[in-house]
Amino acid sequence: MWTHRSWQGRLMAHPLPAQERLRHYAGWCDAVEGNTTFYATPARDTVASWARQTDPGFRFVLKLPKVVTHERRLVDADGPLRVYFDAIEPLGGRAHALWIQLPGSFTPADVPALAGFLRRLPSSHRYAVEVRHPAFFLEPHATRRLEAVLAEASAEWIPFDTTAFFRDLPTSDAEREAWTKKPRLPLRSVALTDQPIVRYLGRDAEAQTVEGWQRWVEIIVDWLREGRSPTMFVHTPDNADAPLLARRFHDEVRARVPALAALPEPVPVEPLTLF
Repeated sequence: MWTHRSWQGRLMAHPLPAQERLRHYAGWCDAVEGNTTFYATPARDTVASWARQTDPGFRFVLKLPKVVTHERRLVDADGPLRVYFDAIEPLGGRAHALWIQLPGSFTPADVPALAGFLRRLPSSHRYAVEVRHPAFFLEPHATRRLEAVLAEASAEWIPFDTTAFFRDLPTSDAEREAWTKKPRLPLRSVALTDQPIVRYLGRDAEAQTVEGWQRWVEIIVDWLREGRSPTMFVHTPDNADAPLLARRFHDEVRARVPALAALPEPVPVEPLTLF
């Protein structure tokens, strides 16, 4: 996600042509979750425009299409996958990881399908899997089985940490909506590869969001000191200040690990003119 109504004219210039929106987002953060690819595979020309708007070190974590993960459940999906891989080819190394988000109905009994699917994927990409069935987190045998399959494919397990969000009852419309949609799962903080990916959901209140991510500051610092290169995504129910919060999280980590590179400077928010 690199556009949001509440960012327009406040964090990013408004209006912006489509071919400039990602460039302005990339002035705030150096990674993005590619959620739109879940709903439809973009045209190759569109993806080429994404590459032109970002530096070579920018990280895209792109979802596989839902027709692959949710409708066909990783089986008989070669056709949609060919279209998807061809479309994202212009990103080159910017395609940091391809995100296999599985539905809550995907259980430990379905892990063999995941194992076969991962074996068939091109080795030119890195893969990361997000599961939402509670058994993967609560049953040690299911945890070990999934970790073994991911390790065989050098794939990461993406935790979606909603524990801070569900700690207190919702107090806004955005929080109430998220309360009914977001998964409520135990915390997981184990990295399987040298490039772990974390998704964190805080609250609309900044203080609660910051308090909830303190454990992740410690974990990310440890990972960096171990030589890993983590990617952290910060969300709130309304996402109104998500870029600001992401930069604050980065600053907290960088205060502990000064060698960590600074984030880019945002493009100044100035109204577009005709002259």
